[in-house]
Amino acid sequence: MKALRIATRKSPLALWQAHHVKGLLTAQRPGLEVSLVELSTEGDRFLSAPLSEVGGKGLFVKEIEQALLDGRADLAVHSLKDMTSDLPDTLVLACVPPREDPRDAFVSPAGLKLAEVPQGSSIGTSSLRRTCQLLEKRPDLKTVSLRGNVQTRLKKTREQGLAGSVLALAGLKRLGLEGQVTEALSPEVSLPAVGQGVLAIECRRADAELLELLARLEDATTRHAVTAERAFLAMLEGGCTVPLAGYATLEGDTLRVRGLVGRPDGAKVVRGERRGPVADAEKLGRELAADILARGGREILAAFAGAKGSEGT
Repeated sequence: MKALRIATRKSPLALWQAHHVKGLLTAQRPGLEVSLVELSTEGDRFLSAPLSEVGGKGLFVKEIEQALLDGRADLAVHSLKDMTSDLPDTLVLACVPPREDPRDAFVSPAGLKLAEVPQGSSIGTSSLRRTCQLLEKRPDLKTVSLRGNVQTRLKKTREQGLAGSVLALAGLKRLGLEGQVTEALSPEVSLPAVGQGVLAIECRRADAELLELLARLEDATTRHAVTAERAFLAMLEGGCTVPLAGYATLEGDTLRVRGLVGRPDGAKVVRGERRGPVADAEKLGRELAADILARGGREILAAFAGAKGSEGT
């Protein structure tokens, strides 16, 4: 194995992530030639509507995975939060490097913190999860859908005169834009998305030599967390994007898993938490999802799916 091809989206953040993984690989195997296969995905092309209306986060990974399946690339680098819970049978989530800061960030052109934003202000976000949690705490606010890469969303925030926007802190830090962050939002204020801040490196299940190389980039703590988070997601994920969050942290030998499901308007949010040994990561995620479903989450998801269905008729 003398050369590898990494499939990636063309956005500045995706390219940063792919080059970062390239650096990790060449550090492990000096002399290895690594090139990028830059692709445009449906999620990149359809920017005129919220993700929930055009098919959800899986739109960012289909074309990338296809490049692995048809042999145009050897591995792919994704933001894990863009991936659905199911992978094609012949592909595998080969490794997850150490997690970047998973929190959401509030960026205000006027330098305001979220609590300082005047009543009735408009906040930009491309996420139902963020909208739900924002409106739960500040029902006076209005949310405006912002699509596009990180730089585009920051530009739209200024041009549209918004009080601020909410983005992933990890992406801002990776692009050297953390200086624009007004406030890092704690998980108590905005619980992160499943896999937020995590790079997902995917390859073909049969590529044993590549799997051995990628295993050197694995971070065990991150793997435990995302195993629980993605088990939680798998129990809740339906045919459409839903307002949900899932976040796991390792506290000593104990894994703490928090999750929520809510209405898009924030009028009802069901939260839950589970703690247990890291060996039970998947079980904890599933148990948390079952608990939230039993306490009202199922009704929220059913109502949301019904509303989405009626929109399409």
